[in-house]
Amino acid sequence: MGHLVLGSFLGYPLQAQELPLETIFLTDVFSSTTEEKITISENSEIEITNSELTELAPNSELTDLFLGADIAKESSQITNSVKPVALGQTGGSSVSTLDSEQETQILSQSTEPIPDSILDWNEPIEDEQIFWLILVDKLEYRANDGQDTFNWEAISWVGGDYQRIWIETEGEVGLEDGDGEAEIQLLYGQLISPFFDLQVGVRYDQLYGEDTRGRAFGVIGLQGLLPYLFEVDASLFVSQAGDISARFSAEQQLLVSQRLFLEPSLETNLAIQEVEEFGVGSGINDLELSLRLRYEFNRRFAPYVGVSWTRLFGETADFASEEGESVDDFAVFGGVRLLF
Repeated sequence: MGHLVLGSFLGYPLQAQELPLETIFLTDVFSSTTEEKITISENSEIEITNSELTELAPNSELTDLFLGADIAKESSQITNSVKPVALGQTGGSSVSTLDSEQETQILSQSTEPIPDSILDWNEPIEDEQIFWLILVDKLEYRANDGQDTFNWEAISWVGGDYQRIWIETEGEVGLEDGDGEAEIQLLYGQLISPFFDLQVGVRYDQLYGEDTRGRAFGVIGLQGLLPYLFEVDASLFVSQAGDISARFSAEQQLLVSQRLFLEPSLETNLAIQEVEEFGVGSGINDLELSLRLRYEFNRRFAPYVGVSWTRLFGETADFASEEGESVDDFAVFGGVRLLF
């Protein structure tokens, strides 16, 4: 029985090896060299020299090698371009073409059905988990031009990737007279793009001291991340009396080293109406620029130092002057950032 040394088939490289010459899948033009020589021309004339032919004995190993592992599983796509030919032992060189029944039998032996286990999908991944965060971003002692103060700013949220409930608070207390102000917001956030949340909720402000007073607001805002890692927060407020105001803040965390961060930030407030009771004038109320240098011992504990400059404008500056407060303040501060 002869042996065939294979090279390539249908453009797919095959590792040369010797296999029994039993059943061959042929295209219109195919040639190969063996210990004996097989030549097939375009008009399907086949000449076999010094070959001992055998009767039809389908060889799935040879078939798979011709078709390739991936092609064999898609035999329906190549049936029209590949023609099975049997080499039968006749005492000379002869070729007989298989009929459709024999062709189907050979193809079925070389094609395995896809197991049902591959077609069955696994259960979906449960990725709608609930997470939470508490971040005390600023907890600091601030040495101002006037009275020194204790300041804080914290945020927390609970929810998933698309919806969250936010609680935000900030404020300051004078270390000499104990007067101060505080603010708290309760917000619902909905992810509207990969990097931005739309937030709606309520806000409450409290001024305390000799004359304690407060007011509530409705809130709608946008919070997210701009290119170059600028964190921005823009909010519109409507008070219980219908007064409209807005706030914009932005910050960026610059990596100095693996643990050292430089954080520039700005914040500004503006109002449409004048509200003298709360020291708010119409137009731009104030602008604060600050710079913090933070060292992270770990993500949960990071002390920092920094400087800030605050300027009041327009009617807001006039109201502050009447109360004996500074309208232009430079402060040095130190504090700690905590993550829970």
